[in-house]
Amino acid sequence: MSATLFHLAFPVSNIAQTKAYYVDGLGCIPGRENPHALILNLYGHQLVAHTTKEPLTPQRGIYPRHFGLVFTAEQDWQELLERAQQHQLPFREEPKNRFVGMPLEHRTFFLEDPFYNLMEFKYYRHPEAIFGGAEYSQIGDRT
Repeated sequence: MSATLFHLAFPVSNIAQTKAYYVDGLGCIPGRENPHALILNLYGHQLVAHTTKEPLTPQRGIYPRHFGLVFTAEQDWQELLERAQQHQLPFREEPKNRFVGMPLEHRTFFLEDPFYNLMEFKYYRHPEAIFGGAEYSQIGDRT
């Protein structure tokens, strides 16, 4: 199979504010843009921010809806964390280690954009845990 890219469309209410957060803050590469939508390159994946007139409201918790990336190199995860901190992006959940000492151990943090979209960024100590570990039932934090 040739390389496959992930595509995600999500709601925003202001394109200029979207650019400031995703391009200046998170480091996305901007693509096509018009007053109603903006294409963003997030580590080679396509995000499309679409404006909506519907009211945008925050979720109570991080579940069920969020999106993000799983880094295969810890240094890449660390660099994005440092960038988010330097640009003072709002953390919904601070960096932490989950399932310490288990084969499922991973580092994670959550960001929240100005439109209440939640993003999680992870790095697994054991790459096989990304899709494997079916013998374990742990997924995320208890809610």
